[in-house]
Amino acid sequence: MRTRSLLLAAALATGLLTALPATSVAAPSGLSGDFNGDGYRDLAIAAPIAKVSGKKGAGYVAVVYGTAQGLTTAKRQIISQATAGVPGSPQSSGYFGDRLTTGDLDGDGYTDLIVGAHGRSLGSSGDSGALTVLWGGAGGIKTATDITSPLPENRNELGWSVATGDFDGDGDTDLAAANIAFPELNIFEGPISRTGKATKLVGIDTYEQTGINTDKIVAGDVTGDGTTDLLVMGQQEIKDGYRTRGVLYKGSASGLKAGPKVAGGYAAVIADVNKDGRGDIVTGNFMEKSTDEPNGGLGGAITVTYGSATGLSARTPVRIGQDTAGVPGTATKNDAFGWSLSAGDVNGDGHTDIAVGVLNKTVGSKKHAGAVVVLRGSKSGLTGSGAKSYSQNTAGVPGAAEAYDYFGAAVRLTDSNGDGFAELVAGAYGENSSDGAVWTLKSGTSGITGTGAKSFNGETVGGPSGDAYFGDVLAG
Repeated sequence: MRTRSLLLAAALATGLLTALPATSVAAPSGLSGDFNGDGYRDLAIAAPIAKVSGKKGAGYVAVVYGTAQGLTTAKRQIISQATAGVPGSPQSSGYFGDRLTTGDLDGDGYTDLIVGAHGRSLGSSGDSGALTVLWGGAGGIKTATDITSPLPENRNELGWSVATGDFDGDGDTDLAAANIAFPELNIFEGPISRTGKATKLVGIDTYEQTGINTDKIVAGDVTGDGTTDLLVMGQQEIKDGYRTRGVLYKGSASGLKAGPKVAGGYAAVIADVNKDGRGDIVTGNFMEKSTDEPNGGLGGAITVTYGSATGLSARTPVRIGQDTAGVPGTATKNDAFGWSLSAGDVNGDGHTDIAVGVLNKTVGSKKHAGAVVVLRGSKSGLTGSGAKSYSQNTAGVPGAAEAYDYFGAAVRLTDSNGDGFAELVAGAYGENSSDGAVWTLKSGTSGITGTGAKSFNGETVGGPSGDAYFGDVLAG
């Protein structure tokens, strides 16, 4: 891995207050993913291994703002723990930004950005992990706070995974955070004030309740009742080993309650792919099918478990891979189909579509170049029909596929210009020998197209040069 010296330290140190041009809005839009309240969705991009203040792997987050023309790199911020007002200081291997989620924690109508700073060492206590909130507001993100209370008694990489939602149906946004120490799942009940105080902390030992530890958490409304449910994915003990498994915790007035188990994996998204008003659970397992990985497949696979008013539909879950009819390409061992997932309506037909990252896909003769497959939602659900594949060799997409770029390591479907069509954002953390880069592909009635696609990297938005894994995580 190539290492260079840090540049643009001043930008990193002052990003909260000066990097974003001043704007004014009459009132916040209340739109999910809109940090500055101007009515357009914005995008947070992590560069978790970037060198900051001389610390290797300290990491930073770039925020690129949406406009009527879409995401524009002219309107951006660079935020790290060297930035004025951000709690803590850069730490070697702190990987600031490698866990991100969004939500309006204080109920002011602006989306906030939450960083699970799970690698942050907390002095001599032996504890690690913090939850840093970058608060949205008119003109963009200007202030930041750690959640200071209440906090779990023991912290071991608190913030390993983070998600937001209204889990108790009271109208306030709550924050869920994984903690490797028991209890493994912590629910910070909202509203959460800008001083860092949550209303209440609820600890849930998912292993004791379900036999599944908390490794990855994803929020969404599976039952369609307006209260957020939480998918917990982790390892379940089986004879002579462990296997990946998921369990749905259903939201209720009394909080989250353990429910049915679902197909395991390492990535997931909850979205209504059949337009029945209930969220469907899409899990991605990039591993090959085996006893330990029953939901894998040749080159990886995704599993769709449909939602219902009571939790899960009686419908048999559907597994989709590159050997499914209609899905472009050929399944090859270790392609890593399902490495990353995102949901959005790419053609405006009212059905939610799913972008699937194929991290290790060989493109032409270039190994691990990477690709993204977009599967189309429909009345009958998610199928391979009409699926399309995109890579750096797609016509109109800048650059060319290269070995070990890992295009599609992160994917995001988002409508950043408010036209009703979700564009595709794809990250390739291996681009330019691990510097990393991001591509944006436009969409319309025919879906996503490479025509007019753009790309940018960390230096484009004012970040430091050198190995960064820019684009390894996307949120908005």
